[in-house]
Amino acid sequence: MTVIVRALSFVFASAVLFSGCVLAQEARQSIALLDCTLIDDNAAYNDADINRIQSQRLQMISSTLRDDVHQRALFEVADNARANDLIASLQSGQDMSACNGCELRVARELGASRVGVCWVQKISNLILNMNLRVEDAHSGATLFQRSVDIRGNTDQSWRRGAKALVDLLANDASALH
Repeated sequence: MTVIVRALSFVFASAVLFSGCVLAQEARQSIALLDCTLIDDNAAYNDADINRIQSQRLQMISSTLRDDVHQRALFEVADNARANDLIASLQSGQDMSACNGCELRVARELGASRVGVCWVQKISNLILNMNLRVEDAHSGATLFQRSVDIRGNTDQSWRRGAKALVDLLANDASALH
């Protein structure tokens, strides 16, 4: 009889633990991560090649942020393609990193509970600053905002900066729930 009671207790405890894990996954917030933008303090000195490289790096870190957030299961990452028309319309007239709430429209269109806004400020080829802000899509409240300095204008330094931002986000429980 004791063996049966222990076995039933084990099965019950396992079921409770498993259902808690399932509920935790279901409770995970969704996020619309917008493409990163660039504030280039030296834009007047750029040629077409520099602009092309920087545009590629912005796409690279935008994808890196989405992939890392998804792989680490911090949020359900929304597919921005469903809001391409809205995003293009908003981007045509303003900077998405400082548009006074337009980013919230994108999150709502995608049914996401959070929106992530990323921007890189290029002070020089040696000094860059990468930023990430996460907001509640309904209230607009900022839940997370961090910045990392990166040295060197290379693919590797940009990837490291994006990883550092996701590390900071992963360690901020208040931003995730």
